[in-house]
Amino acid sequence: MHKVCSRLHGPSLFGKTDPWNSVDACVKFHKGCGVLCQKSAVKHPPPVLPQIPPCDFKPQPYQGMSKDRLLDIRKNNCNPMTMKVTYYKKPVFINQGYMQWLWDVDGRRYLDLFAGVATVSVGHCNPRVTETAEKQLRRLWHTTAIYVYPQMQEYAEKLACLLPDPLKVVYFTNSGSEANDLAVLMARLYTGNFDVITLRGSYHGGSPQATGLTSNADYKYPIPSSMGCHNTMCPDVFRGLWGGSHCRDSPVQTIRECSCSPGHCQANDMYIRELKEMFATTVPNRIAAFFAEPIQGVGGAVQFPKNYLKDTYQLVREKGGICIADEVQTGFGRTGSHFWGFQGHNVLPDMVTMAKGIANGFPMGAVVTTAEIARSFGKGVHFNTFGGNPLACAVASSVLDTIKEDKMQENSTEVGTYMMTELAKLRDKYEIIGDVRGKGLQIGVEMVKDKASRDPLPPEAMAEIFEDTKDMGVLIGKGGLYGQTFRIKPPMCITKDDADFFLAVFTQAVQNYMERR
Repeated sequence: MHKVCSRLHGPSLFGKTDPWNSVDACVKFHKGCGVLCQKSAVKHPPPVLPQIPPCDFKPQPYQGMSKDRLLDIRKNNCNPMTMKVTYYKKPVFINQGYMQWLWDVDGRRYLDLFAGVATVSVGHCNPRVTETAEKQLRRLWHTTAIYVYPQMQEYAEKLACLLPDPLKVVYFTNSGSEANDLAVLMARLYTGNFDVITLRGSYHGGSPQATGLTSNADYKYPIPSSMGCHNTMCPDVFRGLWGGSHCRDSPVQTIRECSCSPGHCQANDMYIRELKEMFATTVPNRIAAFFAEPIQGVGGAVQFPKNYLKDTYQLVREKGGICIADEVQTGFGRTGSHFWGFQGHNVLPDMVTMAKGIANGFPMGAVVTTAEIARSFGKGVHFNTFGGNPLACAVASSVLDTIKEDKMQENSTEVGTYMMTELAKLRDKYEIIGDVRGKGLQIGVEMVKDKASRDPLPPEAMAEIFEDTKDMGVLIGKGGLYGQTFRIKPPMCITKDDADFFLAVFTQAVQNYMERR
């Protein structure tokens, strides 16, 4: 593990005292001041704000365009969708990153607990990975699969060794959406069937085919896109129709009561019954595939009953379909207990798609399947200009080495379990925290109006807590069908001290909201 934070420093990059990064002594809190505290100053004393852990990395001063100019260009020269997806009322202008930290153009430091949407797996500008990238840049940037270059074969072998037999054949892409597109194509070619099933609330990408797989209205357009894709009820044991206190593979269970006997899950039985009903009413007798994330990502870190995927895989195969695990967000050790999310469900998929953390933010994806299924792809010609290029493969190979050598999978288990356990204490304290769930560093905190109804906390309330958390120095994400879940998916190099800082910040943000309410 890289020890990047070891001493305290006061002056900011621009010669002024930085109230977020400076300290007067070795303490963990300081009195709040400024705009953040003005709302409550009349009725309440200034809150005691958590202090960000120390860091000895010195970022480069920003000397580029003004923030106003950057925002003007973003509004007028970038597609309007760019502004639509921009977080925060006052956007964060990022200048530099190092490991678990990001600095904005004013020199303010943030703890990054969203990792570029679960993408920066081993830390921003990780020194080992950066050195590998620089070395490869001086040797060969790009050529395509029409030639043989060592980096592709070396990485394919290394990646295949991390997957169980018979998942040993790799095809490289540039993104998770592209990987999922190709997975659908391969499934249809191999089975000779057309229909594909996904879970409600799932997200499998933004390309035309992937939006068909995706089951979330926010990512849909009013044009034909389903192309034989259907969805079944998501077995969400917190928000769904059925659930209990022993259903999921997580350090933290739901607050719902459970009357199941040991080793039996009634909720799982009911969700499987819904799947069977779908088979009987919605799709042909033969299907092409079933797609599922081992833990839903954009859907809000939703976890299923322990045997749900195992039972579903059996039913899908009886219908002639293959089973595809979308590991775009759960792969590469993020769930802690296993390198791949599907392993936590005790299943063996026929195909695995991956991206995001595969190359720590460098554009790359992959589809891994069996030799038999891969042969069906040869019925035509498919060419990918950038997939598996020398630079991408070199970076991805270094990521695998870093995960192993720095024990980041183990760190995901240790820090993630600690964080969830502490968050569960906040759930028990605050009525608006309905559920805490996840594995490793794939964590969701679902916010509700109250625990009895489990109705989602309204967007404006979510925004208040979200903005406060950012203002105190922590960046997190949001997800869920109703935007009601905070997503915590940091680089896997974060420490327990970082977790404590986040917990203090999040507690203060929730407390601020409760006082205002």
